[in-house]
Amino acid sequence: MGDSSIELANGLARAIARAGLPRPGTPERLTGGATMESWRFSAGGEDFVLRRAPSLEFMKDRPFGHATEAAVIEAARGAGVAAPEVVCVLEEADGIGSGFVMRALPGTPDPRAIQAMDGQDALLAECASQLARIHSLGAGDLPADVPVMDYREAITRLRDQFDEAGADRPIIALGLRWLEDKCPDPVEHVLNHGDFRLGNLLAKDGRLTGVLDWELVHLGDWHEDLAFGCMAVWRFARYDRPGLGLGSMEHYLEAYEANGGRQVDRARFRFWTIYRTVWWAIGCLRMASYWRSGEDRMLERTVISRRTSEQEVDLLLLLEQDAPEEERARPVVLPEMAEETGEASDGEIATAISEWLGTIKDRMEGHDRFQLAVARNALGMIARSQASRIRIDDPALSGALLDGEVDLSSPGLLAELRSAAIAKLTADVPKYPALAVARKLWTGAD
Repeated sequence: MGDSSIELANGLARAIARAGLPRPGTPERLTGGATMESWRFSAGGEDFVLRRAPSLEFMKDRPFGHATEAAVIEAARGAGVAAPEVVCVLEEADGIGSGFVMRALPGTPDPRAIQAMDGQDALLAECASQLARIHSLGAGDLPADVPVMDYREAITRLRDQFDEAGADRPIIALGLRWLEDKCPDPVEHVLNHGDFRLGNLLAKDGRLTGVLDWELVHLGDWHEDLAFGCMAVWRFARYDRPGLGLGSMEHYLEAYEANGGRQVDRARFRFWTIYRTVWWAIGCLRMASYWRSGEDRMLERTVISRRTSEQEVDLLLLLEQDAPEEERARPVVLPEMAEETGEASDGEIATAISEWLGTIKDRMEGHDRFQLAVARNALGMIARSQASRIRIDDPALSGALLDGEVDLSSPGLLAELRSAAIAKLTADVPKYPALAVARKLWTGAD
């Protein structure tokens, strides 16, 4: 939001004084956070975290504000969920935007650190138990403005957002059409966390210590929450652990049911896995529009927008199960990389800048060091994209897929989409774990 650490500390002092706390120390920006900012600070010998929006404009079209989010967190704590205690909600007079202050919990949110802890099966069972407790809450336990998910309305909203983003990515169009054709009937609505996954969970010594980031809460189908955390993108380095990136899917779902969760229907689970993959693909795509509008000029927005290609590969791996066997067996031909000659190309210049930035990273710390790493990732994307010269935007094909004029039974379409998806993800995020899986499955190459 552009305020200095002094202004932020002054605003925090006004806010936490309402909770009887003394003036805070200097707040420190925490790394990560695709949408909200997090700042850690101390006051009265205790540690706290401020969670706030990057701007007031950012909150304008959201279904509820931070006061509602804070109330849901407190309701979850009352149900035995390891959610953080909310100390106070920011007010306009505090002068530091929209957000709330929480008491800090022990543990790390780092997915790879959590995946390296002993006792993964026990930790996975704890996560399942926590999700079952969240799902024990219904509309009567929550503020009246917690949104209720209408499945078809949600799909229509995704289609509208896709149109606003250009409607030119065929794999996303294929996914949207599948959702429209396969939308299930509603079930009893329960509280959904909306973002229950590694990265939003705290753990220490192999035990779950906290459930964070409640900004996407809503009332809906429990299968959605279960499926979201099992998406390939949230398994991080452990693609081979489909249950939250911690263990087997069977163990996760069995532990959920055994700890008070509702019965799991595998067909509904698949629907919501595909829904959330389309949702996140479009969410990534739209990050570029936030940056272009000036609403949020953070570097991460532009880089996250290029992660759309991760979800396109994941989505195709999910959807191709419905393709005819002869189309799944069709060979995939990948485009060749161009060889550079003559003067330095744009991509080579980007590589040179990235290499130079690598020489100064040890002089950076905190959020600046994180931003430097993001900048180097962005430069790598530029270099690889320039070398591959790949484009996968195709408005005409996207429209035909949305209208059902072509589908996965159309001769050669699946092979074409596979080839483009591999090439684009190789340029954007070559270390994404699902890329190696897709490449081996579709081309036979290691």
